[in-house]
Amino acid sequence: MMTHLKIPKDKTMEGSIPLLTEGYEFALHRRQELQSNIFQTRLLGQTAICLGGREGAELFYNNDLFQRGGAIPKRIQKSLFGEKGVQTLDGKAHLHRKQLFMSLMTPERLGEIAGIVKRQWQAAALRWESTVQLELFDEAQQVMCRAACQWAGVPLREQDVKLISDELGQMVESFGGLGSRYQEGKQARRHTEQWVSELIGLIREGRVDVPEQTAAYAMSWHRDTEDQLLDVSTAAVELINIIRPIVAIGRYVVFSALALHDYPEARERLITSFQTEADRTYSQWFVQEVRRLYPFTPILGAQVKKDFEWNGYHFPQGTMVILDVYGTTHDPQLWQEPNQFNPARFADWDGSPFDLIPQGGGDHRNDHRCAGEWLTIDVMRVSLEFLATQLTYDVPAQDLSIDLSRMPAIPASRFIMSHARLKPPYSNII
Repeated sequence: MMTHLKIPKDKTMEGSIPLLTEGYEFALHRRQELQSNIFQTRLLGQTAICLGGREGAELFYNNDLFQRGGAIPKRIQKSLFGEKGVQTLDGKAHLHRKQLFMSLMTPERLGEIAGIVKRQWQAAALRWESTVQLELFDEAQQVMCRAACQWAGVPLREQDVKLISDELGQMVESFGGLGSRYQEGKQARRHTEQWVSELIGLIREGRVDVPEQTAAYAMSWHRDTEDQLLDVSTAAVELINIIRPIVAIGRYVVFSALALHDYPEARERLITSFQTEADRTYSQWFVQEVRRLYPFTPILGAQVKKDFEWNGYHFPQGTMVILDVYGTTHDPQLWQEPNQFNPARFADWDGSPFDLIPQGGGDHRNDHRCAGEWLTIDVMRVSLEFLATQLTYDVPAQDLSIDLSRMPAIPASRFIMSHARLKPPYSNII
């Protein structure tokens, strides 16, 4: 009989409550306590194996060993992701659907959304001229909602911007939420799916015309592996899976503003980079460090497809497996002084797809890594340039602390700005 190594066990009998109370640091705390990048716990009444670190992430993205179907809890599908979306698929069906998303991420289309975001920020700043104070988080969500819908070919009336951006934001807020926060996310999804489903129907009936290069067109006319059009509800889910994550970039914009505020030396070097560096290398490092340091995705889940052995440990078929995303981006074995903000650390980064994983790891085309990661980076860089070089503003006294037990996390004050104005000559652009 083969002898297996015993996977270190979490002392907690049921980890679901500690996960909600410790949030992003739940898995990291246990990996540190057990001095292991693998441990066993229980979540939602099931045995779960948690992996962390580069080796753990590389294992987690082995599609021969793990599947996503059945691994995403229904409560998350009913609020954040939607049902029958690309995140729930495996194998041929996943590859086919993933190519749909990747086809939208061409250099030309990424350049288009960068330009749209830049103009939307400038337009927002002109609106702010009559405002003494504003909450950047709310404004960022609205800017991203306007940009996402314009880029995706989704008609959006000005009077609906606040409602739609709030509802897309509530879907993100529902992750890790209980009670009213979760119920608001579910209700927001139902309302948004109804709105987008109606749009898909109108596009298919020829009553709404959208450009062929847009996500609205692609989702409306995409055919599955059986050469059948997606049903309207699934097409709507996938179109929302384009615009919702773009709205969620508003969180990274707030974290970027916080980094600019907390690290003035990095801010000055960033401004110099935008003004003098042809390749803007430092701004790329800055964006990556914001994505690494600040909390975004806490964990990801999968399910063991078949029994296998790894490093002497046994993984039984059907077992839930959790990847510690936040802990891996803060792992001292991978990142020197991981809790310090240091963009220059990326000067020597080898580009591994298994350590900088705030939006998932592995390969963009074949794995479950976010298809919009390049879009996120480009939009963040445009937003950073706007905040650092085109806008002048004050940061009044406020609570900028980040509670890591809250998922998703955001500064307590949601970053209040006062007297925000465009700098000349940008104030004369629009």
